[in-house]
Amino acid sequence: MTRMDGYRQSGTPFDTFLYASVGEDRNGNAVTVLSTLARLGVDPWSEAADLSDLTRDDARTRLGALLTRFSDVPALVREHGPITARLLDLLPKTSGRQAVQATVLSVPAIASRMGPILAVLMIVFWLVQTFFLGSDGSGN
Repeated sequence: MTRMDGYRQSGTPFDTFLYASVGEDRNGNAVTVLSTLARLGVDPWSEAADLSDLTRDDARTRLGALLTRFSDVPALVREHGPITARLLDLLPKTSGRQAVQATVLSVPAIASRMGPILAVLMIVFWLVQTFFLGSDGSGN
């Protein structure tokens, strides 16, 4: 089975779940939860967050219903129950929506700290430029 670790971009608490293999398709290619959900027309990160918010039984029912619609992986059709249980163990134990919000909120926090620094650097650049190039006040 082909490993997908080289293509993985970490950053969400759902990466372990989304990049987990559900088996090999008929051509021998590794199929992940991410590609399975995407092929079904479902947003993978949103679905992972929703599953994480559900109780274990409700998540098993919902994920099981999704996986039964996917017939490209023969092992998934044969071993539906054990694969679903294994995949659910990979979901984060915290609320999925809280985990997504924590990831999304971290980017603006960094950007808000950079704003004042960039403003000071722009002023310093302007002062240095004015000092070295001078200005005769005519705008030329």
